[in-house]
Amino acid sequence: MASKANLVIDQGSTYSVDVALRDENGDDLVTSGYTSRAQMRKHYTSSNSVSFTTAISNGNLTLSLSANQTSNIVSGRYVYDAEIIDSSGVVTRIVEGIVTVTPEVTR
Repeated sequence: MASKANLVIDQGSTYSVDVALRDENGDDLVTSGYTSRAQMRKHYTSSNSVSFTTAISNGNLTLSLSANQTSNIVSGRYVYDAEIIDSSGVVTRIVEGIVTVTPEVTR
């Protein structure tokens, strides 16, 4: 079951957050050979999405967006999730929640 975490992203700013990858015992998840993906959308059924850049290392999944990407996101509330995929194709949702994009003043 995915953990819940809400994110706040400042429009126009570089964004990065680390998500700990732990097994049911709280130990670092062995992620050799894993890939990852993460997206945010205005609604679960929206066809438009923003894809996070993802990276797995040292027991963490890093989600990031460039300043250019965040400046192109309309401020407001969104939904997101992040998944890891093992070498045999098994997909596991790691984290999900609400993203609040705060409006930028300085441009």
